[in-house]
Amino acid sequence: MPRFPRSAYDQTGGLVYFPRMCDKIRLHAAGELGQDYHGYLGKGFDGRICAFLRVDYADVKTRIIGGASDEDTLAWCLGEGRGLHAIDYLVWNGFACKRGWRDEDGGTEFFEKAKADGGFADRAELMTMFDFYEYDEGRKS
Repeated sequence: MPRFPRSAYDQTGGLVYFPRMCDKIRLHAAGELGQDYHGYLGKGFDGRICAFLRVDYADVKTRIIGGASDEDTLAWCLGEGRGLHAIDYLVWNGFACKRGWRDEDGGTEFFEKAKADGGFADRAELMTMFDFYEYDEGRKS
């Protein structure tokens, strides 16, 4: 039976979304990730956080499937890609947590469509993709 990945708000080493990406990789490898998520593996937020860290998603996937913890994988990313300064955490977390809210690059349109398709068009409290995940995956109602 498909399971939902962890909340996008969860953090590893101070970065939101990272544990969700790792969880999606593990669930997919175990055949437990819902089909709706398959097309976004390595794309969307997965692709963005890997690009931000300057690592390849395929390399992260290999490490996770090989049994590495989220913490060990992030440490590898920080050593292999680029190290982060305090401001980088602020930039990533601020961007990721607000994605879908007032984006000029199509992010808002994507969010609004996802919200409508999920049956949440009338829910004004859903303002970002992270909010959408919380409601769509049943952590909030």
